[in-house]
Amino acid sequence: VLATREPGAGRAVRVRLTLPLTADRPGLAAGAKVRLRARLLPPSPPMLPGSYDFARTAWFEGLAATGSVLGEVTVVQAGPSGPTLGGARRALTALIHERIPGSAGRLGPALATGGRGGISQTDAQAMRDSGLAHLLSVSGLHVTAVVGAAWLLTVRLLGLFPALALRVPLPLVAALAGAAAGGAYTLLTGAQVPTVRACIGSLLVLAALAIGRDPLSFRMLAVAAFGVMLFWPEAVVGPSFQMSFAAVIAIIALHTAAPVRAFLAAREESWIARTGRRAVMLLLTGLVIELALMPIALFHFHRSGFYGALANMIAIPLTTFVAMPALALSLLLEPMGLGAPAWWLADRSISLMPWLANWVSHQPGAVSSPPAMGRGAMALFVGGGLWLALWRGPIRLAGLAPIGLGVVALALLPTPDVLISGDGRHVGLTGLAGSDLVVLRDGRSGYIRDNLTETAGLDGGTVALASLPQARCSRDFCAIDLDR
Repeated sequence: VLATREPGAGRAVRVRLTLPLTADRPGLAAGAKVRLRARLLPPSPPMLPGSYDFARTAWFEGLAATGSVLGEVTVVQAGPSGPTLGGARRALTALIHERIPGSAGRLGPALATGGRGGISQTDAQAMRDSGLAHLLSVSGLHVTAVVGAAWLLTVRLLGLFPALALRVPLPLVAALAGAAAGGAYTLLTGAQVPTVRACIGSLLVLAALAIGRDPLSFRMLAVAAFGVMLFWPEAVVGPSFQMSFAAVIAIIALHTAAPVRAFLAAREESWIARTGRRAVMLLLTGLVIELALMPIALFHFHRSGFYGALANMIAIPLTTFVAMPALALSLLLEPMGLGAPAWWLADRSISLMPWLANWVSHQPGAVSSPPAMGRGAMALFVGGGLWLALWRGPIRLAGLAPIGLGVVALALLPTPDVLISGDGRHVGLTGLAGSDLVVLRDGRSGYIRDNLTETAGLDGGTVALASLPQARCSRDFCAIDLDR
């Protein structure tokens, strides 16, 4: 985010610019004064009903325009020198790129520093279709892994000294260590809203553990949600807030249910039976989360994967217990020149994630792409889900009624006959070329093509209207007769 001055207006506005790769100049850092040429446009409204609203996001971020830099960037006055969090983030990202080649090197910074710029479009789409996209955003899983590791290491290490273990409340000391680690990790990764939200939740869990209370409760979740809505009220209408809290609500509701508590209760059994019960519970938890997130994904992104529970059953333990510890160990040992084995393990473990995502997303029936879902169906799913989660006893099953109605509404969604973008420049017609969408302008923009096909619920490509034999097109106009 840069500050600029409108010619002749004399007032400052904030814009977001995309810099070319050649713009990496000494002194080009936060606080620098630069001279450049840029093409600026006001943030665009949704292209189609239900599409992403850039204008709303820019409004809450205080941005007046977005654009791209044209040509070279001249640094008039260098930014403040010295170590900064942004500089450390860039240095760590460059080090990971250097030590880990290929797709794993592009995915590694997403786990360590929150940098996702190097991830290919193919891998990113595969991660979304397989239900693993949450691994690309530093949020609950990543913060929990860091905080949990710090808490566990502190308890185990201090427990080796009887003099400390008998006199010092180790859970309280471990909670402080976990809070410090979580706060540092949040700052290092840029303190984005999902990361801050996850950090707040982790701090509440640590506080509950320190005072001996049950950390898995709706009260904790309500406090975290209130904190987010107090400082970022606009987050409520975004998919990040909705999916994060829906997942945690599903976890708490499932694990506080009486049948599940009985299933997980401690008992005399072999380690094989105990491991089996935990594996079944892990799969069931992933399945419940997937079902809770599916309506939200369909509402915001118009597509959702079906095998996310199975993919997460492998990816979450792999990320939490192998990839992130290996990456952290690599960065710790790198200054001493001893990081080669840890880098190798990080490379192999991170490489499995895009491979798993691509394999899962290409299975038959892995992705559903219905037409854009309306707010009414979304309200049915949300209302029924909250009823199931918040009530106790047999009455909670009444929440299945609105969910059932939502499923029926979703199944009966009609494919739109005609789609027209807000500016009137782009038109899409369905039913003329099978699973392909017939468009007025078959341009190069993938964003426009994806918006049109996803809103229509089609998984094919696009066909130019002028190429149809029944279309009558000149340089200025196209006409076609449609029978519906």
